[in-house]
Amino acid sequence: MAKAALVVFARTEGREGMGRVANALVTAKEFKETGDEVTIVFDGAGTTWIGTLADASHRYHGAFEEVRDGVAGARSYCADRCGVTEQVEQAGIPLVDEYEQHPSTRRLIADGYQVVTF
Repeated sequence: MAKAALVVFARTEGREGMGRVANALVTAKEFKETGDEVTIVFDGAGTTWIGTLADASHRYHGAFEEVRDGVAGARSYCADRCGVTEQVEQAGIPLVDEYEQHPSTRRLIADGYQVVTF
């Protein structure tokens, strides 16, 4: 069984950011459907996606809901700096602050996850 940790850094602005988050969601869905372990972390500007994806009118809301149970969280420091802490909390996504205000990439690797960034 494969183990993947998907880290979303993409901004919400522009087609490139939209494409990156869409690819992250589809990748998470593929891992989930095949019974592999997948976890998703929103980091940096990627934390701004939580509120957007939680909005039922967004085109990728359904894709987000399909993999929501795999979302480990959003980096607390970046959510604060991007002004989206309240949106993250309202969406029910944990704020992550494992190592010096970052999610622990080392822990993910030590736990056998391959880290893929979007």
